[in-house]
Amino acid sequence: MTMALERTAVRVELLIDQRWFAVCDLADLTPGRGVAALLPDGAQVAVFLDRAGRAYAIDNRDPFTGAYVLSRGLLGSAGGRPFVASPLLKQRFDLETGRCLDDEGVAVQTYPARTTGGLGEALDTDLDAALAVVSAQVA
Repeated sequence: MTMALERTAVRVELLIDQRWFAVCDLADLTPGRGVAALLPDGAQVAVFLDRAGRAYAIDNRDPFTGAYVLSRGLLGSAGGRPFVASPLLKQRFDLETGRCLDDEGVAVQTYPARTTGGLGEALDTDLDAALAVVSAQVA
């Protein structure tokens, strides 16, 4: 008898308070576009999938206008760095660091993201690296 491995949906998870939290299925994301997700504490995040299949998450609030719209921004890259451009005033935010590329004094919070599933395995699970990113943001 042959046993077939059970497949599960591939999920996008964010590191929140040193725990991974599932925010959506990978199938919910369209490469080059974002979606908004609500965290347990009520905060909104913008979740993106780039064309290479890597997931990113940042605060959904545009610090220049106060509107929760960054999930509707356009993805691009500058100098090899992925960014989202706000749909309102077009400021660009680095998806890895949260730093505004147009005003160095402004940044949004980023969240380490990973995808899990398929066969239940984590596809991008370097927890130590993710915690280092969070520590660097706090410092």
